[in-house]
Amino acid sequence: MEKEQKNLLIRIIVAAVFWVPLFLISEGLVPVRLPKAALIVLFLVPYLLVGFDVLREAAEGILHGEVFGEELLMTAATVGAIVLGEYGEGVAVMLLFQVGELFQDVAVGRSRRSITELMDVRPDAAVLETEDGEASARPEDVPVGSVIIVRPGEKIPLDGVILDGSAALDVSALTGESRPFEAGPGDAVLSGSVDLTGALRVRTTALFGDSTASRILDLAENAAERKSRSENFITRFARYYTPIVSGAALAIAVLPPLIMTLVGAGHAGLWREWILRACTLLVISCPCALVVSIPLGFFAGLGGASRRGILVKGSNFLEALSRVRAVAFDKTGTVTKGNFAVSAVHHSPLDDDSMLEFAALADCRSNHPISVSLREAAAVKPDPARVSGVEELSGLGVVARVDGREVAVGNGKLMARVGAEAIPCREPGTIVHMALDGAYCGHIVISDEVKPTAARAVEELGRAGVTRLVMLTGDTPKAAEKAAAEIGIADWRAGLLPDGKVACVEELLAQCSPREKLAFVGDGINDAPVLARADVGIAMGALGSDAAIEAADVVIMDDDPLKIAEAIRISRRCLRIVRENIVFAIAVKLVCLVLAALGLANMWAAIAADVGVMILAVLNAIRCLFVKKSPPRQE
Repeated sequence: MEKEQKNLLIRIIVAAVFWVPLFLISEGLVPVRLPKAALIVLFLVPYLLVGFDVLREAAEGILHGEVFGEELLMTAATVGAIVLGEYGEGVAVMLLFQVGELFQDVAVGRSRRSITELMDVRPDAAVLETEDGEASARPEDVPVGSVIIVRPGEKIPLDGVILDGSAALDVSALTGESRPFEAGPGDAVLSGSVDLTGALRVRTTALFGDSTASRILDLAENAAERKSRSENFITRFARYYTPIVSGAALAIAVLPPLIMTLVGAGHAGLWREWILRACTLLVISCPCALVVSIPLGFFAGLGGASRRGILVKGSNFLEALSRVRAVAFDKTGTVTKGNFAVSAVHHSPLDDDSMLEFAALADCRSNHPISVSLREAAAVKPDPARVSGVEELSGLGVVARVDGREVAVGNGKLMARVGAEAIPCREPGTIVHMALDGAYCGHIVISDEVKPTAARAVEELGRAGVTRLVMLTGDTPKAAEKAAAEIGIADWRAGLLPDGKVACVEELLAQCSPREKLAFVGDGINDAPVLARADVGIAMGALGSDAAIEAADVVIMDDDPLKIAEAIRISRRCLRIVRENIVFAIAVKLVCLVLAALGLANMWAAIAADVGVMILAVLNAIRCLFVKKSPPRQE
């Protein structure tokens, strides 16, 4: 509990200790009599003790033109009750209002901690390996390509690749999964992971600002700024609702007794009765249950998702995610592991080693999984100094000069572009064609493996209410058909360039009803335009490109496709809870407002309608924090 919350709790307790005996005395429930003036002064002690900050904020609201804040409503209602001689009820309203405020602050703090706990992934220092030994440095000051030392119990400060050592890494802060990840030489590691077992030498591959930990924090910190339609509705509702109800309270306080007096039906206590009704109406009309619980529900939903390694960039995207009925997938890195391996070389006039060496050199500056697999298959490590004039052609491949010769490596469309006639391949897999000085030089077959959870992810999406699944890929039809059959997707499109994927997504969007949303899931830089075009863009964050993560609305931190269905379930549960709070709070308020106007609800009923409803709505909203994990995978 924060310091301010502790101070408020102490004030509430002390005020309650004062109020209870005074209330019993004022109601004649104990054989003690006090002069009226003394009773008023004594009641003012707990009132001012617990309510001075509410009175101050009400005054500041008036000075700043914010007349219809909840603090002013409470001040007017409680002061009015005390002036009318309802000392106990007036103090009780302020006391219980502050109990509700404390409860709200604790709930918001708990939801906020679910996101601010991510701050723990940010390391404080990096141990840099230098010519003079080890030196401590700020992660912000470590350049790319530096070698850092990470020892057991320390956080990895920057993204990188392990040079020496092996260890079990705790990646729960990033992915939401508690199972340690075993890593060794050659494995990529993410900043924010915790080294559990062994010392590591890591070569950094990103600056601190571009590392995973920093990206996660930026996403989480900015998420609350993007409001959902429900939040905007509540803001607009409160803007009109509160002045209307306040005007109604003023009318009830003045018009009925004035009319009754003018027609000769007045009596002693008439004005007191109607002003007390108006004060009761002001307490009931306070919209804090809605204004607090709705944003809190979304904030808790964002926090609950982040604890499962699902980063949603705003409550507007959480709301859109709940309406997803169609999902389009990229193949490589999304449905498949992206762990490519060369399986065959066909129709090459060169020997296999020379063919692979030329291809690896031409692709030596790319981090695409296919390029990595070519370099790994080459007999010798590619020397970038042998390469010049590199031209990357999105959706086609790469053209470069290697040892003075023009090498084109890519798909069949690239071969047509350079004037080489590609020979089709019957073998399933990703086919990389190569041309040397404009002459066709054969092709390389690269195989990828479907992710073990991909087929189950398709099943879970069906259970989550997704009615259409489509796989979009730039790969060959044979490779696409093989992957689609393995995971159970009947609809697939192959051989697509980035603009072709956008066209397919636009076609799918046109087929969705106005209430339905389409999500696209991808990870590559060529997926960025499609992620931006879809209603909801979902990026695979662990291996995904910066462009894809930037363009996406939702980021899956561990690249597990099962998390897509989980994200949809979380969003729908959050929206259901938010709607429950809206309906419940408005219904109770309206009923109590009518009863108060008719004189059938007293100040205690008003307290129940305001503080009671707020506490119940906040409790309901907090349920969004608690997310059930997906059921274990059936082997």
